[in-house]
This record gives sequence, C-alpha cells and structure tokens, in this order.
Amino acid sequence: MNQPNQTVLTEFILMGITDRPGLQAPFFGLFLIIYVISVVGNLGMIILTKVDSRLQTPMYFFLRHLAFIDLGYSTAVGPKMLVNFIANQNTIPYNGCATQLAFFILFIISEIFILSAMAYDRYVAICRPLLYMVIMSQKVCWVLVAVPYVYSAFLSLITTIKIFMSSFCDHNIIKHFYCDSLPLLTLLCSSTRDIELIILIFSAFNLVSSLLIVLVSYILILMAILRMNSAQGRHKAFSTCGSHLTVVVVLYATLFFMYVQPKSSHSFDTDKIASAFYTLIIPMLNPMIYSLRNKEVKSALCRIWKNLHKLPV
Repeated sequence: MNQPNQTVLTEFILMGITDRPGLQAPFFGLFLIIYVISVVGNLGMIILTKVDSRLQTPMYFFLRHLAFIDLGYSTAVGPKMLVNFIANQNTIPYNGCATQLAFFILFIISEIFILSAMAYDRYVAICRPLLYMVIMSQKVCWVLVAVPYVYSAFLSLITTIKIFMSSFCDHNIIKHFYCDSLPLLTLLCSSTRDIELIILIFSAFNLVSSLLIVLVSYILILMAILRMNSAQGRHKAFSTCGSHLTVVVVLYATLFFMYVQPKSSHSFDTDKIASAFYTLIIPMLNPMIYSLRNKEVKSALCRIWKNLHKLPV
C-alpha cells in the first residue's frame, strides 16, 4: 500500500468548538466572559494570598499555586480560542501548536498533583494539628509544589518532542479547538504506538496515584472527624475540607468522563465539551468555590475592601 504523503507543515487548522457560523458570536461572548472572570478570579486569589498576613499558612500557599496553574492552562488555550471565533481561518503556527501543547500538559498534570498535596495538607491539619506547622514547614511545602512542576515539565517535554519529531502527513486539520495530544496523533504518518503507550501509561499513573493520595487522605480525615466528640469541631473540620473536596470532585469527574468512557461512545465532540469544561470553566469556578465557601478568604476580601474605602480620595 502507498504511504500517505509526508510534508513539512508550517501551520495547523483548528476546527474549533463549532463550525456553525451563527454560533461563533454567542460563543465568543460567552467564553470571553468566562475567561475574563477566570483571569480576574485567579489573579485576585494569587494577590490576596500573597499580601494578606492572615493567609500566610501552608493551605493558602498551595491555593496560590493552584490559582497560578488554573491561570496558566486557561491562558494556554483561551486567548487563541477566542481569536479563532472571530478569525476568517482558524490557523495556529507549527511552533505555536507545540508550545500550546507543552504548556497545557505542564499545567494540567501539575494541577492534579497540587490537589493531592492540598489533600495531604488537610490530613495533617486535622489528624496531626499539634505538629501541623512542624510537618508542613516552608521547606516541605516548596518540595510538594516543586516536584509536581518538575515532573510535569519532564512529561510535557517528552510528549511534545515525541509528537513533533514524528512525521506529519499533508493533512493539517486538528479536530479540536486547541492542540491536544490525541487529535495530533491522528495526523501522524509515522507509527504512533510508542507515543500512545507513553500517554496511556503516564495518564493512568497520574490519575490513579494522585486520586489514591486524595482518597487515603480523606478516609483518614473522615475517621478522625468521626472520633471527635464536639459537633462544633466536626463542623469546623468539614468546613476546612469542603472547598478542596468540591474542586477535586469537579475536576476528577470531568477527567474520568473524558478518559474512562467506553471506546464505542468516545468521540472528539464529547472531548471538546469535556475539554472546554476543564480548560476554561473549572479555572473560573475554583476561585469562586474557595471564595464563597471559605470564611478566611471572605474575611480577607472584606478587610481589603474596607482599607480601600479608607484611602483618601
């Protein structure tokens, strides 16, 4: 059989979320609002947890990095997607596509392991309260965020280099609204077996290991809470975990919907919906969840608001 023609690509064409002209303007407006709220919310959370003296604890250290990551992967995808809604042709340069893929993988893997670190932090805070500041020292906190960043960068580089060092066919249409690994694999002329194996093994390891840390942490937390005699103590313990648990459930439910669904029902259309949710909507929801469900964050916002009103005009 004749092999497909190999060519040197200079750009890719992104199919986008929809090909219906009548939906381009409404979707542009909707996702612009979502992205702006996400940027403002996450930047606000980064600044708030940095400047407020009462939020200088390990929990808010991790929350600041979670906000940075949410800002990172929504920005890796959002601006280009918005431009494509109003552009005549949805193109992305070859190097731009590789860069987008690399940053997206970096941030999305970092997110799940930062959430695992936050689960461990909650376990120490509730199960070992007297030793909390000793166990969760500044050095330990930095290790718990540095390791996910380094590991994610390593995986990101391996995946991106393996894909973009392979031979592409002359077909350059990506059936997605951003450069993701699975749609890009369908454009390769060379064998994709090694790359698919790398993606499968590491995706399974990342999801299972991070989820296992979260589950074990929360099982131990639940056991500790049930042993508490005070109803007020149980309520306080649950309230400190509520925001994090909500974020974890939303993210993992989306990822499992995307990667664990039966192959017969798997399609790029469902991938687009799930991807739009975890690349743009979840980064918008996370700062809202931590603001609305966290008394300390709400108190910090109130203090800043009062201080601003005290400033001379």
